[in-house]
Formats: sequence, structure tokens, C-alpha cells
Amino acid sequence: MSDAQILIGFDGTPTAEHAIREAATLLGARRALVVTVWEAGQAFSPLNLPISGMEGAPATVDIRTGLAVDQAAYASAHQLATWGARLASEHGFDATGHAVADDVTVADTLVRLAAEVGAGAVVLGAHRHGKLSKLLLGSTSSSVIQHADCPVVVVRGE
Repeated sequence: MSDAQILIGFDGTPTAEHAIREAATLLGARRALVVTVWEAGQAFSPLNLPISGMEGAPATVDIRTGLAVDQAAYASAHQLATWGARLASEHGFDATGHAVADDVTVADTLVRLAAEVGAGAVVLGAHRHGKLSKLLLGSTSSSVIQHADCPVVVVRGE
């Protein structure tokens, strides 16, 4: 593995924190980009609006309210990425935080960003999703493994 910076996917969960600690032990001190992916446009998503005909008149979304929701989501993601970078720095990384809007899926966004920055590796925490977790990785982890052009380190929760 080269000395290129690593990309760490960070969602603020204990599993993500554990992944940072384990990555620091495994990879040593190096540059790291700690990334929190957020979903832009959620206030405007048809999934968040009432189903036409089921609850009366279709709902309208005030543009200002929708933009305020997006700004709040970005601010929260930025704060989370900054916290992840601080945690990574405490464990020896030369880390910066970055909040990025979800392109298609979290996995696609992480893979795209890893390619853009020339990441030497991607680090992710694997969340347990029930009994199958012993046999399968989560969909995000699996997709990043399949599509990333660099090594992927997946760390299970404690």
C-alpha cells in the first residue's frame, strides 16, 4: 500500500469510531480524508410527500423550507466529518473532514471520491444487520469492495 492518503467513511457510529482506531493501528500515521456522505434534496423527495389520493390534496414543499432542510443536513454532515477528522487526528492521522452530497448511493459516492483524490485505501466500518451479518457484509461495504480501484479495509464493530 502506498503512502497516498486514505479515505475513511465516517457516519458517527461507534462502529465508524472503531474503524478509525483499527485503521490507525493497521495503517500507521498518514494523511486521511474523513468523509461523511449526506443526502441532498430530501425535503423535495417524492418519498417524503403524501401519496396522491391517499391523504387529500397533494402536498407542496416551500422552496425556502426545503433549502433550509438541506442546509441543516449539510451542516450536520460537516460537523460529523469534522468530529471524525478530530478523532482520526487523535489516533495519529493527519486528517481533514469532508462532507459530500450523495451522488447515487453512499458506496458510489465513496468510490467516486476515492478515485478523485487518488486514495491509497478506503476504510469503512461494517454494521451488523442481523443473523446474516456473519455471512454477508453490508451493501455499502460490499459495493465499495466491488467497485473501488484501491484496497478496501472493512472493520467490524466491537
